Amino acid sequence: MNHLARKSFLLRIDPTLLEAVQRWADDDLRSLNGQIEFLLRKVLIQSGRNKETPEKKEGKEEE
Repeated sequence: MNHLARKSFLLRIDPTLLEAVQRWADDDLRSLNGQIEFLLRKVLIQSGRNKETPEKKEGKEEE
């Protein structure tokens, strides 16, 4: 994960959804923000919308 470049933004979210994501983050020992980033990144890769993974950007190839 690239921790150097981060941009803040306001997210309006259903409280029930937020609680569910928070529980999942707690289970995975992640922060809520980290969990949201993890989920967004995973869905982008699965949908083919994220062409470059962080490893490829840094010059490392996935095994």
